[in-house]
Amino acid sequence: MTLDEPTPRGPAAPGWPLDGPAPQRPLVFAHRGSSAAFAEHTRAAYLQALADGADGVECDVHLTRDQHVVLLHDANLDRTSDGTGPVGDRTLRELRQLDFSSWKGARIPEIYGARSEQLLTLPELLDVLRGAGRPVKLAIELKHPSPYQLKLEDRVLEVLRAEGWDPGSSTVDNVAVTFMSFSPDSVRHLLHSVPPQYICQLVDDLTIHEIRGGLGLGLITGNAVANLMKATQLEGERILDAGLVGLAGPGIEYVRERPETIRRWLEAGRRFRVWTVDSAEDVALCRELGIQEVTSNVPARVLAQLHEASPQGR
Repeated sequence: MTLDEPTPRGPAAPGWPLDGPAPQRPLVFAHRGSSAAFAEHTRAAYLQALADGADGVECDVHLTRDQHVVLLHDANLDRTSDGTGPVGDRTLRELRQLDFSSWKGARIPEIYGARSEQLLTLPELLDVLRGAGRPVKLAIELKHPSPYQLKLEDRVLEVLRAEGWDPGSSTVDNVAVTFMSFSPDSVRHLLHSVPPQYICQLVDDLTIHEIRGGLGLGLITGNAVANLMKATQLEGERILDAGLVGLAGPGIEYVRERPETIRRWLEAGRRFRVWTVDSAEDVALCRELGIQEVTSNVPARVLAQLHEASPQGR
């Protein structure tokens, strides 16, 4: 089977509530859709994720100049489109003129929409998920720093309410919604409107040296930015230690490097959503640790491994 053909639907996902008992396998979220197959965040990537049988999908959101919530990871257009410059400087109409899929080099089947239909707003993603014909989970990551600061969170919640979102259950029709951010300010702001069990504090394993080196900045500027990022990480860890939110979102390297922290949060009742879990070794590690959710670029492959490892096929 080629990437040009939709993959057959995988085994049925368990109908498991966000705050219910743990399933016999981790739930699998498609990271930016099935982003190994099609360009990330595109209509094709999300339709493929549903065809792959993913339990849920993950997306990153930014605001356009005219305050539409669009699905993109980067604050700039350069990497994933034929445009350039900040997302927040463009209107939705201007973004519609750009190509967000060709860079991947995968031909999109007609049933997954035209090239001009690949950019998605949050309401358009909800429409895609409503069409799944089964319960689906949606993890929304709010990207910071944002030129619109915490107006991003307010606008996302406004859009969801207009779509029929129920805060108590955090659902829109068949879609169960959770919210994520690396930003402690974002998480604390969300807590004013969203029950804590539906909020995920993301954390990464960062050292000052690694941050400074990766930024490619001068010594003084690099140190200042690195110290700020490290302080953000530590504040996120404090939020999880204090149990202010129900979901912990560490990267897989964090899980490998900090087993004591992972064990402490698990014992304290934190629910885990680990990113980005693609290799067989990492899938096995998460399953052995009792991680409840994993996010992957290759959801079909991860699901196949989990089903093979589970005698109950779940």
